Amino acid sequence: MNKGDVTKAERLEIKILLNKDYSMRAIAKAMERSPNTISYEIKTNSVNGEYDPHKAHLKAQTRKKYRRFQYSKIEKHPEIKQIIIEKLKKHWNPDEIAGWLKDNQPKLYVSKSSIYNWLHTGRGDRYCDLLYSQRHYVKKHKQKIKRVLIPERVSIENRPQGATNRSRYGHYEADTVVSCRNGSGAILVLIERKSRQVHLWKLENLKPRGVSNKLHDIRHNIKIQSITFDNGIENIYHQDIGVSTYFCDPYSSWQKGTVENVNKMIRRYIPKGTDLVTITQGDLDEIVAIINKKPRKILGYKSSEEVFRRAGLLKESVLIEA
Repeated sequence: MNKGDVTKAERLEIKILLNKDYSMRAIAKAMERSPNTISYEIKTNSVNGEYDPHKAHLKAQTRKKYRRFQYSKIEKHPEIKQIIIEKLKKHWNPDEIAGWLKDNQPKLYVSKSSIYNWLHTGRGDRYCDLLYSQRHYVKKHKQKIKRVLIPERVSIENRPQGATNRSRYGHYEADTVVSCRNGSGAILVLIERKSRQVHLWKLENLKPRGVSNKLHDIRHNIKIQSITFDNGIENIYHQDIGVSTYFCDPYSSWQKGTVENVNKMIRRYIPKGTDLVTITQGDLDEIVAIINKKPRKILGYKSSEEVFRRAGLLKESVLIEA
């Protein structure tokens, strides 16, 4: 199957087959191309909803030339290159960098594709290890943990719609990051679902009373409507927190996928196998600042911190201290 760029001759063939009412899959099969390639070609290079092979070829060539120009723009303008490198070192991804440039430095703007292209060349490949991939894979044969009966447990299915669809602020997911086998200490992770604001607190251990007390104290600093947990034994005193609490189905931690993804981000700064007793609250505060100050595509390239503050989720006493 051909995997190169679509040629001018192939574009003429696509038009002929479209006129014969061939489906996308039928065109792909006839041309020995992927259906995704054909679909992308027609969708991207059509003009006013109509596929013209000559206009499509011109459009594709113009876009290719523009990408090449943007790539060279990074090398020709040291200030752009420096911004990209600085943001990569803060663990921003190319999409976040491009979004930030568009809003804050429009004259220096380059697309995310151009940044990726630059990274995958000899000049930029040294920075590829700074990229954070959100791809993850389900581990097979994972050892099941003995189920713990949570008193007065309310299923995630009963969570308010505003929490589930992220239309309301103040609804959180919670989890814990544990130390290595021979280490001690833990990290309490809390994320607000709508703003994606992350909070991290150091715990001496995972004793249930300590977890519930910490969450109860946190309520003096931020506004909390509800918290969603997994079924770990550390959550058995959830009723003492003083907010509505909901629980994932057994062995279904993916139901609180937002906080699970944050845990993966944390591991960039605190690798697995680290004895968390060596991590200070100051270390966690620095990690939180890096994560929450990043522009987020899903937030219109605003930072979680900005959205969180605008939503008024910090208690007045905290704002006065700040």
